[in-house]
Order: sequence, then structure tokens, then C-alpha cells
Amino acid sequence: MKTLEAIRESLPAYARDLQLNLGSVLTPAGAPGLSERQIWAVALAIALASSNAFFSRDLGALAASHLDAAHVTAAHAAAAIMGMNNVYYRFLHLVEDPEYGKLPARLRMNVLGNPGIPRVDFELLSLAVSAINGCGTCVASHERQVRQHGLEREAVQSAVRIAATVHAVARVLEGSGGEAAAAETRAA
Repeated sequence: MKTLEAIRESLPAYARDLQLNLGSVLTPAGAPGLSERQIWAVALAIALASSNAFFSRDLGALAASHLDAAHVTAAHAAAAIMGMNNVYYRFLHLVEDPEYGKLPARLRMNVLGNPGIPRVDFELLSLAVSAINGCGTCVASHERQVRQHGLEREAVQSAVRIAATVHAVARVLEGSGGEAAAAETRAA
């Protein structure tokens, strides 16, 4: 299993800020308002949504020591369902024809009603994934739900900071040859 430090060290020099941020946002001190479980569930959902298989696997292995099986499954579910919903609802927002919004979605979204973890945690994961997928309608809806469930703005900001950092790290590793270095490390 790759350590968080090894992931950070595999980032190129130009991504030093990401290296530093990754070291801080995944800690309770660096993510005020969130529990350790929420921190790692958000990080895992974002890694999965990033579509970087190597990074998702490495971060998933790290997250597994902080999460129960239900939260691991929920992170996968949030990345999956928001991958669909964010496209659909972003279309409704951008199309500039309100008649589309009156049509039934006809898309199954059962996991939203029964995510298998506390509702506030699943809403937090959905918010973070929606933020990186750029769906304003979904971001606003999930932020409202998270706040109604009692999380403060600082906790919401922490989740989005985790999302921004983890997503950027995944992209840099994919595009910089960091995956080649990671493959060498795994082969050694």
C-alpha cells in the first residue's frame, strides 16, 4: 500500500502547493468541522470521481483504515450517482428552456433515499462530487441539505477544499507521468 507521503512525493515540483495542501486537508486540523470519517469519505469519493484508477486505488487503500464498509460503499455510490445527476441537472440549468425542467427525469436515483450511511454524510459526499463536476444546481441543493442537517459553513468549505485538492492531485498525477513513477514504485 502506498502511503500518503509517497503520493505527495510523487507529485512534480510545479505542484508543490498541492503536495502541501494534500498533507493538510486530510487531517482534522486541516478540515475544521469534519470528522475523520467525513474527511476520508469525501477524499475517496473525489478520487473515484476523478477517473484516475491508480490514484483511486491508492487513496482507497489509505481511506479504508479510516472508513467502515458502509462509508466506502457510499463514496463509490456518490461518485457514481453524481456522475449521472451532475450531467443531467447541469443540462437543465444550461439549456435556457424551462420546459425541460417540467419533464420527469426518468432516471433511477434510489441511493439518494437510502445511502446506507447518515444522510448528512451522503449529502456531503454528493456536494463535494458536484463541486468538481461543476453542477451549480446540484451544489446548491446538496449544500442546502448539508446545512439543514446541522453542518456549519466551515465544514462545507472543508469538504470543498478536500475535493479541490484531491481532484487536482489526481489530474496532475495522470498528466505528469506521476502514474509511471507510481507504477515503478508498486513494481519494486
